[in-house]
Amino acid sequence: MEHKELTESLATLRDYIRWGCSEFYRQKLTFGHGFGNALDETVYLVLHALSLPWDFPESYFDTKLTELEREMVHSILLKRIFSRKPAAYITNEAWFCGLPFYVDERVLVPRSPIAELINDRFEPWIDASRVANILDLCTGSGCIAIACQYAFPEARVSASDLSSDAIEVAKKNRQNHGLVQQLTLYESDLFEQIPPQKFDLIVSNPPYVDAEDMDELSDEFKAEPEMGLAAGVDGLEIVDRLLKQATGYLSDYGLLVVEVGNSQSAIMEKYSELALSWIEFEHGGGGVFCITADELKQYYGL
Repeated sequence: MEHKELTESLATLRDYIRWGCSEFYRQKLTFGHGFGNALDETVYLVLHALSLPWDFPESYFDTKLTELEREMVHSILLKRIFSRKPAAYITNEAWFCGLPFYVDERVLVPRSPIAELINDRFEPWIDASRVANILDLCTGSGCIAIACQYAFPEARVSASDLSSDAIEVAKKNRQNHGLVQQLTLYESDLFEQIPPQKFDLIVSNPPYVDAEDMDELSDEFKAEPEMGLAAGVDGLEIVDRLLKQATGYLSDYGLLVVEVGNSQSAIMEKYSELALSWIEFEHGGGGVFCITADELKQYYGL
């Protein structure tokens, strides 16, 4: 169908949502960057194109669009189809812990199940009242660190990333959330550039994709920075260093929380003697473990 004929035949929000959803499936797009299916992502993009909030009432979906609005909606849906980029890179917006974040191709799209832990202030894994110093390693967009600052407003929060590009995005989000004075950012390879200190809580969503899975990523995931995904042959290249180095930065009652995704089985096999607690999430997701400072130090004989 020609472009003009198509825009004339689709009149309402619901028309474009239905068409976009069908096209997303027909073109075999893949999802997983904040939206689990074509329908949810189409609704989001249509509403964004029209400058409408994500919770816009469905009762208005049968309202007719102007010619200019139809052009804008059609354009954003085609951009998603032909670019094969996650919707967040098209809108430069992602949501995490109910908070908006600026994102672009310099950082991964926020989607970690750690959000559920932040909303629960990491209880019952740690006594939230004792958390005064927090570190987010491999921060990317800064979403985990910033969400932690909201959850623990009295705590000192720091974040680091090896990528200078990611730090620039994190700085933008720090500014957007009015946390320039509170949140400290370090450009650092894990702990290398972080001044010696003790953290009550260290959280990390590091690169953990193994070589085989990297080769099989869809276009949408390949649009993300490889530096934020790839972690060697077994996916443990970063986690191996993180576990050992963390012992020197955790307080006596500190807790380490790490997402390893589909490298969970590799971690369980390699560190079978390490007392890792694998967290079950009420709202989906997995591959996240936590371990106390005492358990970590015992494992390394410290």
